[in-house]
Amino acid sequence: MSRGLRTNHPRVACEISADAVVAARAGQHGAQLDVYTAKDLPEGAVAPDLTQANVLRGDALRDAIKSALEEVAGRARDLIVIVPDAAVRVVLLDFETLPEKRDEAEAVVRFRLKKSLPFDVEKARVSYQVQPGNSGKELKVIAAVALASVLDEYEAAFRDSGYSPGVVLPSMLAALGAVDAARPTLVVKVDPFTTSIAILEKQQLLLFRTLENARGLSITGEQLAEDVYPSVVFFQDTYKLDVERVFVAGLRNSEVAVQSLQAQTGVAVQELTGAAPTSSGSQLAGVTGALLA
Repeated sequence: MSRGLRTNHPRVACEISADAVVAARAGQHGAQLDVYTAKDLPEGAVAPDLTQANVLRGDALRDAIKSALEEVAGRARDLIVIVPDAAVRVVLLDFETLPEKRDEAEAVVRFRLKKSLPFDVEKARVSYQVQPGNSGKELKVIAAVALASVLDEYEAAFRDSGYSPGVVLPSMLAALGAVDAARPTLVVKVDPFTTSIAILEKQQLLLFRTLENARGLSITGEQLAEDVYPSVVFFQDTYKLDVERVFVAGLRNSEVAVQSLQAQTGVAVQELTGAAPTSSGSQLAGVTGALLA
């Protein structure tokens, strides 16, 4: 992963999920997607996980990557690679201060992460971004951490296909690049293994949770609202604010979630990409956020 979540991005992004590979290329000025495509993966080819092997059929994954990128990449070889949320742990940490030197600050972040991970942090790659805390005095760190061996599997699939993964991001953090969160904003992203929940306000990430999702993309609106409810209540109690905007992504038909989430929050629910709730629109949140942020 990149050392910071903000960097000079390539114009091509490719997202791997448990069931598909989605690729897109941004326009010359980065204001829109020029072209995008999605290729299905056979069941069991990729099994996102924090600690176990993720790529179970490398041949199938490489074939899908090559097929997708041949349609969108052109001569570009540098990519933003987006990996499943189940493969990366994202943690929000509060600090009073951090060392000015980057390597010393990273050591402090790694130390704080030790007790919250199901693996040895010394065997992991850590990327973090610092944002101001609520009072403006303390710091809130957004840390993304994954086993190096897990990320190596994904990166190897791209290198073996002739491409260079210059930036690697988890799916939800990539998707948040598409969100204008001047007001309290709830984002819910579903994939075959997880439901990720983020709440932002004044462009700052205040809450982030990734939940296991045994129901996959067949999750009902009522089930999704039930999963989201504790996070909304926690946000309201902690920050004394109400959610004013709600976005959903990843659902093959986001209409199933609209009524339940609207009833729960009292706020109109929109598709994150701004597209109609179609199969293609539901898959584009990650690449759109990564490329157009």
